[in-house]
Amino acid sequence: MKLVTAIIRPAVFDTVKHALAMFDVQGLTVTEAYGSGGQPTIQIYRGQEWLLDLAPRIKIEVLVTDPDVHDVAHVISRAAATGRAGDGMLWVTEVLLAVRIRTGERGADAAS
Repeated sequence: MKLVTAIIRPAVFDTVKHALAMFDVQGLTVTEAYGSGGQPTIQIYRGQEWLLDLAPRIKIEVLVTDPDVHDVAHVISRAAATGRAGDGMLWVTEVLLAVRIRTGERGADAAS
């Protein structure tokens, strides 16, 4: 099993969520995050420009079986892409064990 983690712009979250649903991914974890990737973030609030050290982002985590990992990563990266700097980052981590707490299921059974 693998854990696909993506940091994306909040504006594209609904698009990514819909794309994952179309791929039949049902379980995901979403967290509000803040980060910096090297480019400054300028936000306009009440007519004033503000330089932000950390830009708001959304962190998505999806636990998938090995055969699906490349497809899920592709779905997320295509749906999140705007073509501008700051689109985000995606990475895959090996998961040694997953346990569904309620039922005690382990491994791939817990991931589905």
